[in-house]
Amino acid sequence: MSYKDQIDLQKLPRHIAVIMDGNGRWAKGKGKLRVFGHHNGVLSVRDVVEGAGELGVEYLTLYTFSAENWNRPKFEVTAIMELLISTINKEIDKLMQNNVRLNAIGDLAMLPGKCHRELDNAISRTANNTGLVLTLALSYSSRNEMVQAAKNLAFKVQNGQIQPDDITEKMFEDNLYTSGMPNPELLIRTSGEYRISNYLLWQIAYAELYFTAKLWPDFRREDLYEAILDYQKRERRFGKTSEQVN
Repeated sequence: MSYKDQIDLQKLPRHIAVIMDGNGRWAKGKGKLRVFGHHNGVLSVRDVVEGAGELGVEYLTLYTFSAENWNRPKFEVTAIMELLISTINKEIDKLMQNNVRLNAIGDLAMLPGKCHRELDNAISRTANNTGLVLTLALSYSSRNEMVQAAKNLAFKVQNGQIQPDDITEKMFEDNLYTSGMPNPELLIRTSGEYRISNYLLWQIAYAELYFTAKLWPDFRREDLYEAILDYQKRERRFGKTSEQVN
């Protein structure tokens, strides 16, 4: 029986975040350059996006390129940016067909001009779609995101718009890149690493963490279903006792 057949569609996580790790190791294991892994990772993205959309998941956020990834070899960074552009152009019609709305978070000003333009165009074209919201975390750093939110609030205090005592968790969240989105209930990381890697640190405060040894290019929708099924077997208490939850 497929994992999909066992999922309770009434208890789906509204928002799933994914750390897509292992592209480079997958390629090296096959005697190929790391870029080969990134290209094959696109197939996983396509399958997981379609799988999430078919289930009725509302938000899927993918850790596509971290702020720290700019420190990688120039050849690899250039190849990833070119791959991003080509993938957006190839997949845009499929996104429209599947009613997927594209979104992006991070320090997008750091992206190469052509990459930024193609991304903006795809976001604009899918803006009226009402299905899955697919968010790409690009040039993303959760620490930088929170620092920027703090600066935004400090500026408002400085200009007399708010008082320090006015600042609440909700106000802070409204100044994050993910403003308007529900926090992830499930975080998936592939490749067997047990780290968060500066990803959505505020937003995953109460997320269920799921780690799999499978490298990202081998991850498919059935693996997504397995992770969701595991999530549904967990008890989410939010500080309460089991008796209170039940």
